[in-house]
Amino acid sequence: MSSIVAIVGRPNVGKSTLFNRILGRRMAIVENVPGVTRDRNYAEVSRYEKRFTLIDTGGFEPASKDPLLAQMREQSQLAMEEADIILFLMDGREGLNPADKEVAHMLRQVDKPVLFVVNKVDGPAQEAALGEFYALGVDEMHAVSAEHRLGMGDLVDEILDLLPDQDLADEDVTETRLAIIGRPNVGKSSLVNRMLGFERVVANPTAGTTRDSVDTPFNYNQRRYVLIDTAGIRRKGRVSQKLEKYSVILALKAMDRAHIALVVIDAEEGITDQDLTIAGYAHDRGRAVILVVNKWDLVKKDNATMGDYIKDVRGKFRFLPDSPIHFVSALTGQRISKIMADVEMVSDEFNRKVPTPQLNRMLKDAEYNHQPPLYRGKRLKFFYVTQTAVRPPTFVIFVNKADGVHFSYERYLMNCMRQAFGFTACPIRLKFSDREH
Repeated sequence: MSSIVAIVGRPNVGKSTLFNRILGRRMAIVENVPGVTRDRNYAEVSRYEKRFTLIDTGGFEPASKDPLLAQMREQSQLAMEEADIILFLMDGREGLNPADKEVAHMLRQVDKPVLFVVNKVDGPAQEAALGEFYALGVDEMHAVSAEHRLGMGDLVDEILDLLPDQDLADEDVTETRLAIIGRPNVGKSSLVNRMLGFERVVANPTAGTTRDSVDTPFNYNQRRYVLIDTAGIRRKGRVSQKLEKYSVILALKAMDRAHIALVVIDAEEGITDQDLTIAGYAHDRGRAVILVVNKWDLVKKDNATMGDYIKDVRGKFRFLPDSPIHFVSALTGQRISKIMADVEMVSDEFNRKVPTPQLNRMLKDAEYNHQPPLYRGKRLKFFYVTQTAVRPPTFVIFVNKADGVHFSYERYLMNCMRQAFGFTACPIRLKFSDREH
């Protein structure tokens, strides 16, 4: 389970710079996958001995009536509600600001670790001005320059010390975990109730609570599943209920433990940027995705309605070209029973192990049909391929120059693998490793 670390603070104090510095790279705004346009204000940090999810919030202006700043304030408040550790960032060049005092007062009411960080401390003048920040009544202040890396080591060490030890034990491979994710009010709770009530599903009436998500184990066709209901995450305040943009934070928590994500879309409202954001997170994390278009009973239809909607879904979710799509009504129960058949199919793919000899025959055929590209004047040479993991299926191809494998050839090999072994609706990961002659 990955903990959540949120960076909050006023606008222009350097939150995004700190975010990139902790992450270890500049977060790209645009993915190289066509059709993916979404906010990149969260990232999985895995470069240290403990992994965590880092969230960069909008600027926090407690007293502002400006609509944009008010929205930023709501985003920050929700991040503070859902985070495990909060980094409160201030500006060492501007000095202590009245808004900083208000945010600090709010943070004193929060029952979770808060690190007070003064950024842009990159010279004697800023160091001399640090004293005024202690007027906040804080025992320890972290002075850093995110731009110049000053003080970052101590700050990251403190974060890692506060993170819980992470259980690296092998997970139960006989159990498939499903996360119901989506924007508020798309019908997640109704879908959960229908799925746990339809024929051939026997639900365990004892629901466990893990990290505020309601987990419900159930059996289907003699297989064990756990339904992770993000609609069951407790509502901590009016902000959480009305703020749509940061519903991704709720998905972050569920997706850390899920294998398959059921992304619920409101048929009446149509596909929104937030739907793409949430589905994109599942895609980035290597989760299998099933798209569930709910409230289909409320849509006025003719013979072309479903076909047109499918085209719209495929056009916008281009990064999920083969994900199953279901048009359902959680209210009436229409087509709900068909979802689990695809869950079974996707689960089989997600756990599929391919024998090494079959993989290497596929690799040779792929090379024969489409010769590898040149790299620095020499033809790339692929030696062999092996599967290293499931959930998702992960493969390593040994090659003479891993850096020379172009994205287009990687995509070609991935498509060959999908066609050869039936990975149609399941994400797969392909890695390349150097092996000299």
